[in-house]
Amino acid sequence: MPATSANLGPGFDALGLALSLYDDVEATLADEPGTRVIVDGESAGEVDLGEGHLVVKAMRAAFDRMGVGQPDGIRLRCHNRIPHARGLGSSSAAICAGILAARALAESEQFSDGEVFALATEMEGHPDNVAPCLAGGLTVAWSDHTGAPHMVKLVPDERIRPVVAVPSTRLATETARGLLPKDVPHKDASFNAGRAALLIAALTQCPEPGLLLAATEDRLHQNYRAPAMRDTANLVERLRAVGVAAVVSGAGPTVLAFSTSDTQDLIAPEVGNDWHIQLMDVDPFGANVQVPETR
Repeated sequence: MPATSANLGPGFDALGLALSLYDDVEATLADEPGTRVIVDGESAGEVDLGEGHLVVKAMRAAFDRMGVGQPDGIRLRCHNRIPHARGLGSSSAAICAGILAARALAESEQFSDGEVFALATEMEGHPDNVAPCLAGGLTVAWSDHTGAPHMVKLVPDERIRPVVAVPSTRLATETARGLLPKDVPHKDASFNAGRAALLIAALTQCPEPGLLLAATEDRLHQNYRAPAMRDTANLVERLRAVGVAAVVSGAGPTVLAFSTSDTQDLIAPEVGNDWHIQLMDVDPFGANVQVPETR
């Protein structure tokens, strides 16, 4: 399951990007009752190793939605590489992994990709992270008047490389969302609508230098959340001051920068030693499910 970065600046709760950083999950069913989870890597020793594990919860929800009955036993092995509570879609990856694992184990051809997306969105609360996790690439996600989620997948220009700067500190998504106002000025909403449209063009066409910087401006969420992650806000400001298109990744506190040949060498000097920097690719395919020939 790939990590994801949502919002991308102006695309609040709509835009998402799949990244080349992955959690691996191996799920099997057992005749012996009970749930057993083994976790290594990120957050090992911190997460629930039973029914409270998010992958297990997603599996249970998928079995219920498919109407196939709950299995007697679940065995789960998770190798986590996506940092938790950093704005890189760890919960979306876990939810998508659980739903897809349940579908594969149940051998249910009736549970469509659209139904997988709908259940993942329901569990996550919004579609902006689960969309790129499932589909890969750059996604635009939205919900219609019935609440049903939809997405469009786009292919970013390969000359644009995402760079993430991950701090040691964490920030719960609920905390970050709690800082957002109920209403925003009309001029700010209009500003972001224009920038979000511009960002699609900038990411897919890699036009002249400087357009990415303008396209990643935001007035809807980053400034409101800044008090909860002052170091993140300061790093975004420093990077943008030297011409790097930097934004808060998801709800933070990770910083995402879109690097090009003109700006790649400008990033590390501004970040310093207190962050883990990683140059990534955009994952083009999204979630990958492998089913052994014999189970």
